[in-house]
Amino acid sequence: MRKLALLLFVLVNFTFVQAQNTEKELIQNTEKAVKKINDTIEGEGWKKKGTVSLLLNQSSFNNWIAGGEDSFSGTLGINYDFNYKKDDITWDNKILAYYGLLQTKNSDFSKKTDDRLEFNSIVGKKAFGQWYYSYFLNFRTQFSIGYIYGQDANGKEIRTENTKFMSPGYLTTGPGIYWTKDANLKINFAPLTSKFTFVDNAYTTGINQATGLPYVDGDYFGVDEGKSMRYELGFYASVYYKLAIMTNVTAENTLNLYSNYLEDPQNVDIDYSLNIVMKVNKFLSANLSFQAIYDDNAYQGLQTREVFGLGLNFGF
Repeated sequence: MRKLALLLFVLVNFTFVQAQNTEKELIQNTEKAVKKINDTIEGEGWKKKGTVSLLLNQSSFNNWIAGGEDSFSGTLGINYDFNYKKDDITWDNKILAYYGLLQTKNSDFSKKTDDRLEFNSIVGKKAFGQWYYSYFLNFRTQFSIGYIYGQDANGKEIRTENTKFMSPGYLTTGPGIYWTKDANLKINFAPLTSKFTFVDNAYTTGINQATGLPYVDGDYFGVDEGKSMRYELGFYASVYYKLAIMTNVTAENTLNLYSNYLEDPQNVDIDYSLNIVMKVNKFLSANLSFQAIYDDNAYQGLQTREVFGLGLNFGF
């Protein structure tokens, strides 16, 4: 918990001071924070590695007849692994924390390009061959308020609060068995997995802000009226695969699948993430981040997100 709290402190601190810090100060603060994190993980059997990245995108137009709009966006992220292996015991942990904002010249509001906090942990005891008895935990939420954007009767841009930290928050955990070839390929199966969805019950009471109609059970991430949690029991499978596409180009793939035994088991939740890093040198890279989510309790359709830009990377 101490390690997780330290990483969260790093990202939240960067989020609030990004407008005041120069690039030099940002690098110095990152190095100090990373040293504190690394100092907490010592001892035989532990291996740790991570990356702090700053992804930038910018466009500018002046008297451009074909049209265009000035914009600037930045995404700060942490990808950190701290893993333990000794004898027949393994314990793999990964923290993903990303926050990004986009500002366009003609928009009244800054909009998020990324907002993700995720912690994955899986402990295993060797069973036979490359198979391990396992117990996993996955936690996901976001850092700040999310909005639905629209226009009023006069065409002015407006926004309605729809999500925030721990609304929703997801906790998925259960026993299972997993197979691993090496650190770059891992597959986990958990047939008795509990999934908890947490929300602020202010969103499940009264009028549904998204529709303007009285709240109906299940409208907000599947949670019933007046409640703040939804429980599911089902089958969970996950795949992690990292490969080198070519020299200095790597692709990291993560796929999570979940089927709820208690309700509509045929509606499988899908969460796929792809992160491609095209390394230029020690600090510079071109980064492509893609995520696709299908969860019929959150949205009746496929959600996708893609960000591409020049990245500043600091490995530790």
